[in-house]
Amino acid sequence: MDDFLIIGGGVAGTSAGARLSKLGRVRLLEAEGALAYHASGRSAALFEESYGTPAVVAMNHASHDYHKAADLLSPRGLMIVGAKGQDDLLADDLAKMQLDAISIEEARSLMPILNADALCGAGYHAEAWDIDTDRLVQGFARDLRQNGEIVTGAKATAITRLPDGWQVETPKGVFSGRVLINAAGAWVDEIATMAGVAPIGIRPLRRSMARIPAPGGLDVSGWPMTLNAGETWYSKPDAGALIVSPADADLTTPHDAWADDMVLAEGLARFEELVTEPVTRVISNWAGLRSFTPDGNLAIGPGADDPSFVWFAGQGGYGMQSSPAASQLLADIVGNAPSELDAETVASLSAKRFA
Repeated sequence: MDDFLIIGGGVAGTSAGARLSKLGRVRLLEAEGALAYHASGRSAALFEESYGTPAVVAMNHASHDYHKAADLLSPRGLMIVGAKGQDDLLADDLAKMQLDAISIEEARSLMPILNADALCGAGYHAEAWDIDTDRLVQGFARDLRQNGEIVTGAKATAITRLPDGWQVETPKGVFSGRVLINAAGAWVDEIATMAGVAPIGIRPLRRSMARIPAPGGLDVSGWPMTLNAGETWYSKPDAGALIVSPADADLTTPHDAWADDMVLAEGLARFEELVTEPVTRVISNWAGLRSFTPDGNLAIGPGADDPSFVWFAGQGGYGMQSSPAASQLLADIVGNAPSELDAETVASLSAKRFA
């Protein structure tokens, strides 16, 4: 019997495994044939410390040194632009995200296709970075394997409570562990129900992406991640092209998500309203499920049902950037160790709040 049995091989499961491998033997079960197949493999991959709920921002701040030391960050910058008539909304977003107001001319120097006649203003800061998400996940997986094993193609089909732990049946065999870590993303409530544990009300929200050719044939590599006031679209350079999201958050069911053509078209139309270059072609598109708890904060630690059933869920759109600190908090809770995070933040993340 392993010490820790983890269900889910995205950034949540792999980061949990990396941290828990210091406390005991770990086995991670991933339903798909590869790690980070669902939401973790479809992330916009930006590290922005001020993005998220107050608890997430605290974890972002605590995660910075890990990302930096592992050389996972590269400069990107973040810009918010407001359409005419959005002055108040833009001001609110700049204050919330801690961006400095810049002139429209400065904004166009950062992203030359912006339509000056359509804008009321903009804001920017350089303190936002691209995250090498593949290296992040694979680094966690490497650490996990120091004292554990990863089994792919191992979808949980039955979960049984044992006197001294848990048993999980999969197509790859039957596995048991003293503590069960539920890190299954959009599927966490299904895993809980299978285990006879009360679900927490996870909300899988679809987020779509379109990759378009570099507008006007320009070199987009140095452009910042850019979103409009109110965030009804955002764009980001990606491998010589530009990815544009309609920033959708449509409630759905756990599944291998795909983009809705109409949602993409509407988002691209909103993007076109503020730029001078039309979107003439979509190279590819995809979607992922960002899973949120009812109050928007992560659920970390055991619930009220059973101290050996541990939640690591509700990463939403913050999983990559907050994963170092979130997984360390999980290990601190499981290992009964003090956390570097403040008590209010820790309490706001406790899975017991859903009892």
